[in-house]
Amino acid sequence: MEIDVLLRGIGIGFAIAAPVGPIGLLCIRRTLADGRGAGIATGMGAATADAVYGLLVAVGFAATGVLLRYATPMAFCGGLLIIWLGIGTLRSFFAAGTTRDSQLAVSSHKTILRSWATTFVLTLSNPMTILAFVGLVAGLGATTQGTQTGPYWLVLGVFLGSALWWLILVQLALTARTRLTPDVTRWFDLFSGCLLLGWGAWIAVTAVV
Repeated sequence: MEIDVLLRGIGIGFAIAAPVGPIGLLCIRRTLADGRGAGIATGMGAATADAVYGLLVAVGFAATGVLLRYATPMAFCGGLLIIWLGIGTLRSFFAAGTTRDSQLAVSSHKTILRSWATTFVLTLSNPMTILAFVGLVAGLGATTQGTQTGPYWLVLGVFLGSALWWLILVQLALTARTRLTPDVTRWFDLFSGCLLLGWGAWIAVTAVV
């Protein structure tokens, strides 16, 4: 029973994390700019948020409708956060005299913690994450309510599945980084910054319209 729930949780966590959106773009950009630590921290922030939603759904909290009730204001705040991250990315592109090596030299535990925290909050505020978990985990969560450990095995599986995807994405970004010139990675900041701005604006406007 526990192994079955764990494996299903891994599949759900991987499936929800895999589509490349704003968070995936952030993970790639931070890996290219700040290295493995920042990329993994970004992914683990998303995986932690996925586990939180997995737990809420597995123990029946989603049945109260609270998650969906607050999805709109959370989406609006998430859109503003993505816009802020996009502006920060564009500032990195336009910063004169800043080399990729110097950026790596100042990477610290503070950078890693900030990468984790911003992605955690961003994932929590993503309405698509809420809807995905309510739809995919609700049935499985109901089957675990008869046991004391079932929901926790589910949450562990969701976290492991999500974390697995982010580790794969970070490794792919690191592999690409060895083949890209500093100029190419700098232009990627422009591309990702504009895309984040567009994503954030679309999410925020959609939430209030």
